[in-house]
Amino acid sequence: MAKILPTDGSAEKKVKIAASCFMGLAHLIYLKDYIKGIFFALTELLFLIFSPAIVGKIIDLVTLGSPQPDLPIKQRDNSIFMLIDGILILALIAVFVITYILSVRSAKANYKEYCRKGHFESQSVLMKKTLGSSFPIFGLAPSFIILLIFVVVPLVFSVCVAFTNYSDPGHIPPNNTVDWVGFENFGELLGGDNNWSAGFARVAIWTVVWGFLATITCYFGGLLIAVLLKEINVKIAPIFRFIFILPYAVPSVVSMLVWKNLLNGSFGPINRGLMQLGLISNPIPWLSDPLMAQFTVILINLWAGFSYFMLLSIGTMTAIPQDMYEAARIDGASNGQVFRKITLPLVLYQTMPLIIMSFAHNINNFGAIFFLTGGNPVNIDSTTTLAGSTDILVTWIYKLTITLMKYDYASVIACLIFLVLAPFAIFNFKNTKAYKEGEV
Repeated sequence: MAKILPTDGSAEKKVKIAASCFMGLAHLIYLKDYIKGIFFALTELLFLIFSPAIVGKIIDLVTLGSPQPDLPIKQRDNSIFMLIDGILILALIAVFVITYILSVRSAKANYKEYCRKGHFESQSVLMKKTLGSSFPIFGLAPSFIILLIFVVVPLVFSVCVAFTNYSDPGHIPPNNTVDWVGFENFGELLGGDNNWSAGFARVAIWTVVWGFLATITCYFGGLLIAVLLKEINVKIAPIFRFIFILPYAVPSVVSMLVWKNLLNGSFGPINRGLMQLGLISNPIPWLSDPLMAQFTVILINLWAGFSYFMLLSIGTMTAIPQDMYEAARIDGASNGQVFRKITLPLVLYQTMPLIIMSFAHNINNFGAIFFLTGGNPVNIDSTTTLAGSTDILVTWIYKLTITLMKYDYASVIACLIFLVLAPFAIFNFKNTKAYKEGEV
């Protein structure tokens, strides 16, 4: 039976202690909110019942199993399954802790309401309030669970792998176990005196250079075409606009594979055509020379991506008041001055967040590199690392996981990519209208 509480707020500490000792206890013995009390109490009871299994999974997460060469492979400890189960258990514990905090806050809120009104509300009223306040929670619960299991847990798993030795040949479950190695993988890739460190430094530098040049060339190429299409007063301008959109409309996989055949050094139509015209005597190593291959991927990416920024620039220029152009021309400004002083600043102001996100996209532009060059040509350290001259970090991750099965190194690189790209995503999010106006 619920005890009578003073209405002057002096029992708040007592209510808080009861709610903290056991979920729902304050609701049951002090606040007469039996619906919430039973729900919170059952939640903690279930957690306590399954706590031995939970503790076992946490131990497995810490140890990741032990070698058992005498047992059949199917009966040995699978470190990766243990890691996944442990992360799921940690997510479950996090949900339990959040629910525990909510139960304490609910008890404090109920007591304040009791002090304000001077009496407890009837069970029917409490039930209506509970159902009304819990409806959004239960409505969002399925989405939250799906997000937790299919987004958060895989991300945490990927990060955890970076701190293990999960790699071929000695640490691939279930034949062998995986061990925690701390920051050893980061040290070997970032500061080690070996082929892996040299390969990572080379690929990382090229990735940044590639992302910058791919973004700048596409942006200013699209802006230049947009200005030309806007300035020429001919009836066929829409036809050119349609033609320039085609590279963006065609799937990039198809485009890159077609260009890969066209630029083939031995039998590619481009080299053969240039030789037949007498413009070159020897085939140009478009994709076989390291520097030439890097130039080629930037050039082909320009062809495939400028139309996006062309459309973006055309839309932005359409919103610029024509009075500004007319006033500038009356003052004697040339076309170049109008472009530098009016068009370019206003277009840049409107499109800067998209330029930043385009840079982040190009850092992870797998298709533009992989389907055109496959990361080739090979480099000095490619025998060990498989990192080609045109490989960017994301294509190298693909090779590390699919071919070399170096999941630990691949996870380290993925973590570093996230650390680089996260600020760009945060910057863009903070510049959205919804964030600035407080709608999120």
